[in-house]
Parts: sequence; structure tokens; C-alpha cells
Amino acid sequence: MERTPPERPAQKPATKAENSREARLKAALKANIARRKAQARARGGQKSDK
Repeated sequence: MERTPPERPAQKPATKAENSREARLKAALKANIARRKAQARARGGQKSDK
């Protein structure tokens, strides 16, 4: 007896609002990573006790 994968609904094209949200989240993530890298450089290689 063969097992077939379940049917998946076709993905609908992203709306303008979804694209806007994706772009906003991408920009926020990029800024967050840059800020964390700057903080790490400012510490000068000091390691935390965690």
C-alpha cells in the first residue's frame, strides 16, 4: 500500500501589505544585528559570565 503526501493548497501571491511587512521586518532585523555587532565591538572582546 503506497502512502501519498497530503494535498497542499496552492500558495496565493503575496499582497502589497504582506510585502510591506516583510520589508519592514527585514529592515528591523538588519538594524538589530548591526546594533548587536556594534555592542560586541565596543566591549572589546570581553566575555560574559553567562
